Amino acid sequence: MNTARYSSPFNIAVLAAGLGFFIDAFDLFLFNVYRVPSLKEMGFAGDALTHAGERLLSIQMLGMMIGGIISGIIADRKGRVTVMFGSIVLYSLANIANSFVHDVDTYAFIRFLAGIGLAGELGAGITLVGESMSIEKRGYGTILVATLGGLGAVTAGLAGDFLPWRQAFLVAGVAGFFLLFMRVRSMETQVFLQSKSTATHRGSFFYLFSSYKRMGKYLACILMGVPIWYTVGLLITLSPELAKQHQLEGLKLSTVFILFQVGIASGDLLSGVLSQVLKTRKKVLVSFMSFALIATFFHFIHLFHGKNIAVTSLLMGLGCGYLSVFVTATSEQFGTNLRVTVTATVTNFMRGAVVLLIPLHQWIESQFGLSLSFGLIITGLIVWLLAFAAVLALPDTYGKDLNYSE
Repeated sequence: MNTARYSSPFNIAVLAAGLGFFIDAFDLFLFNVYRVPSLKEMGFAGDALTHAGERLLSIQMLGMMIGGIISGIIADRKGRVTVMFGSIVLYSLANIANSFVHDVDTYAFIRFLAGIGLAGELGAGITLVGESMSIEKRGYGTILVATLGGLGAVTAGLAGDFLPWRQAFLVAGVAGFFLLFMRVRSMETQVFLQSKSTATHRGSFFYLFSSYKRMGKYLACILMGVPIWYTVGLLITLSPELAKQHQLEGLKLSTVFILFQVGIASGDLLSGVLSQVLKTRKKVLVSFMSFALIATFFHFIHLFHGKNIAVTSLLMGLGCGYLSVFVTATSEQFGTNLRVTVTATVTNFMRGAVVLLIPLHQWIESQFGLSLSFGLIITGLIVWLLAFAAVLALPDTYGKDLNYSE
């Protein structure tokens, strides 16, 4: 039985989830934008700055991975709205505290806490939307949520041109509390409320590994999303270092970052609409992933020839705009009793994959005596190969009724 309430994507559930992801993405990418100026103010330069930045990014992502597990379990046991409220309080407080840091160790601890708080927004929000809307229209709701997230990242890039880094983190914290007041009317989904009295293994992370089929689907969902964060977490974030290596003059991180995020926001909208019109998630995922891989190839070609990478950054973002279909398909793969546990951990493990990708590319470079560019190329080949294998192994979930338990 379908208990979804909304047939239009313009509803309170989509608004609450979309604005949450907007602020989530704005907050998450502030560090990417302000990595260099904030660490320079603390006395870092050269390789020390790069290594300190990668350490802070890894710690933030570690927080998101841990937070993904915690928030997913709570959401599947206590409710989706509970997590959406709690997460925004934690990361808003962390952002306000971040504006007052003066040493890298405190900086790292606060980014860890922010990571835990940020972890719950996307998974709970996408699930709230999916369970609140009709089967035929829920894809349009998740399109709007993902697109607003992309616009939040664009806003973070724009902030880099107008606000000092301390003020930007303060603004992010205040914006979070503003969203908290807007969410007072958010209601729990009927699908979840009905499952509370009947479903077993609610929010059980380890139950995901109780069968090979369930575990395989779970790992495949993570792997198909990792290229997005390989691209933004490494290729875009390390653009200043790559530009220096290839004598590319005049590059501004904020410019390539904004262009990439504009691409993602556009891709989220386009891929989501196509998945609804064509009535398929899988074919759209494969198409956009292929486009992103081709764009990445030309991105490196431009770097090696010392050409401007603005256009290729935009195109990589457009290809990586399969994010909206990726999170929708992930939430549709599993039952109500595990849906947020899966969606929250998958989205945060794929983002947190940077924790593994950073030492991987560093090991490849040191082991084989390669430059940063070639280390990232080999890392990318591994990431993309696993992603394509994963998406091809998963079933298409368009039109699937979500009112069931594992």
